[in-house]
Amino acid sequence: MTDNTTSAQNDPAPGDAVALAQALIRCHSVTPAEGGALDLLQRVLEPLGFTCHRLPFTQLGTPDVDNLYARWGTEGPNLCFAGHTDVVPPGNEAAWSVPPFAAEIRDGILYGRGAVDMKTEIACFIAALADLLQERGGKLPGSLSLLITGDEEGPAINGTVKMLDWLKVNGETLDACLVGEPSNPKALGDEIKIGRRGSLNGELIVHGRQGHSAYPAKADNPVPKLARIIDRLSGAHLDDGTDRFLPSHLAVTVISVPNTATNVIPGEARALFNIRYNDSWTKQRLQDWARGEIEAVAKDMSAEFDLTFSGTGDVFCTKAGPLVETISAAVKDVTGRTPELTTGGGTSDARFIKDACPVVEFGLVNEMIHKVDEHVPLKDIEDLTRIYRRFIERYFQLA
Repeated sequence: MTDNTTSAQNDPAPGDAVALAQALIRCHSVTPAEGGALDLLQRVLEPLGFTCHRLPFTQLGTPDVDNLYARWGTEGPNLCFAGHTDVVPPGNEAAWSVPPFAAEIRDGILYGRGAVDMKTEIACFIAALADLLQERGGKLPGSLSLLITGDEEGPAINGTVKMLDWLKVNGETLDACLVGEPSNPKALGDEIKIGRRGSLNGELIVHGRQGHSAYPAKADNPVPKLARIIDRLSGAHLDDGTDRFLPSHLAVTVISVPNTATNVIPGEARALFNIRYNDSWTKQRLQDWARGEIEAVAKDMSAEFDLTFSGTGDVFCTKAGPLVETISAAVKDVTGRTPELTTGGGTSDARFIKDACPVVEFGLVNEMIHKVDEHVPLKDIEDLTRIYRRFIERYFQLA
């Protein structure tokens, strides 16, 4: 952790969302590096009355990750904001029109890695709660908390999952959670994420017998066998979607062989695939289906194979109720739009939080995430701060 005494002199005011977003973007917190981002948040939150817990976690074979849980108040209900300060690498910095960590503002637009995904959302929520606490003299009928990880863009092992375990062990209860992931496809107020499809990874290795390509009868080539299996998997129709979810689909993402010579038949061939699935499936049923499809092709070709699975999140959907109604009303109050309730896109840490409390996702427009020249209009920062404040007010029935 950095020296709070010297660093605090240059920290932005907690109620200034733009300045706080700029300060966070200037922290080089490319996953899994903390980069000073959590230090900054702790320095900003503690003077507001938040009790901050730094939660570093480690696991063999994975990067060490620092995390932050901060809570204002001791009474329930506890309304939580979840987010992440880690960002993806900027890529070729020469391709950027501005330095990716300079947080420059040009023509009313803030540029920088993390400007949308998702340092600005964290800044907006802090600005919203800071203004509200000041206006109300530091009084709210409940608690506010922030669950901030440095592992969302990484393997997601030493972040939110272990933080939730820590909360449980230490008697911390979350009653509702808003995840600040960028959720809108085109304009602020388009969509609220109320769920996500599940994600299942598969690794398939087809075994053969290595040999010279001039004598194929003396070898057993696994490549054509793998190709036929992959063709069957990738062409499969899983379902037509459900009321809340898009159709499930399988995407082949890697095909490889341990071979660099054109005159050698390899001894094995490998493929990775990912399945995004809706609530018409369970993880076990999907594994059984994939194995059955592979076995059917392998039997015809006398192919031997190994198949393993790993899951990165189960399908879930937050039911209609007070949380969904509250964020929907807050969005409409500010934007005039009635947001669509959706479940599309990739995964987020909401897939873990849903086991602790009801959870929804709402943040900025996601068009520029992970791209060169990632940016957000200052008007969107202003409006998102207003939405978050209205959300807090409505949740605690203050207005």
